[in-house]
Amino acid sequence: MHNLTDISYVRSILERHGFHFSKALGQNFLINPTVCPRIAEMGNAAAGFGVLEIGTGVGTLTAELAKRADKVVAVELDDRLFPILEETLADFNNVKVIHGDAMKYDLASLIAEEFQGLHVAVCANLPYYITSPLIMRLLEEKLPIETITVMVQKEAAQRLCAPIGSRESGAVSVAVAFYGQAKQLFGVSRGSFMPAPNVDSAVIQITLHQEKPWQVKDEATFFRMVKVGFSQRRKQLSGVLAGGLSIPKARMQEIFADAEIPQNVRIEALTMEELVRLANALADT
Repeated sequence: MHNLTDISYVRSILERHGFHFSKALGQNFLINPTVCPRIAEMGNAAAGFGVLEIGTGVGTLTAELAKRADKVVAVELDDRLFPILEETLADFNNVKVIHGDAMKYDLASLIAEEFQGLHVAVCANLPYYITSPLIMRLLEEKLPIETITVMVQKEAAQRLCAPIGSRESGAVSVAVAFYGQAKQLFGVSRGSFMPAPNVDSAVIQITLHQEKPWQVKDEATFFRMVKVGFSQRRKQLSGVLAGGLSIPKARMQEIFADAEIPQNVRIEALTMEELVRLANALADT
């Protein structure tokens, strides 16, 4: 079995296949021998689970997932990696690597076809440039996923896991909390990658709600309110929403009163319960 955290081996196989790192694809391959086993262990790679991986690198995390889960299916955009993966993952008969863009691929069909009868988890070392869009896609499509365990930029991890009602929270924090419960698992230094990025990373996990804890009358109204509100987060929310949603200020004051929300509040100060209450009052207009 190949040692995919041995820098000399990784360099040699990349050179042998004429592979060069792509900045456009945000390629930074994990070489720290302790990180991938921890992601696999904490990310539900276990008996009874099928794991969807987004991006493979040279297969370092893929191999750790395959050692533990019943099946691993990875979606990889860079077809230059496929001959390398045929070599590095040759010892595993429970891995399938699919060429495709995870932002466009029909993930619902993939999960239905590949993971029938299995619990499903997502594990990935995500390129920084698709972190938020991909996580939001996984959440919004309401896929039958139990957990999403991903490596992201440290600052992104803080935003994604920020408590609602804190100064660190934003629209993406609210969206994540709406669909699941997020927590930071552990930090990963920039020296854990080849080539090393200019920032540190962190592994986060989102456990998806199996039953909706929030009774929202209209999800579109809720998310539009959140997006508009956080676009000017330092201003009083009633004025921001009146302008952004084209609702007369007098009517907006009534909506805030109906929802029992202070007129002078900023959106970053509201709890999830208060946001839901306000969105439901808006939905009734």
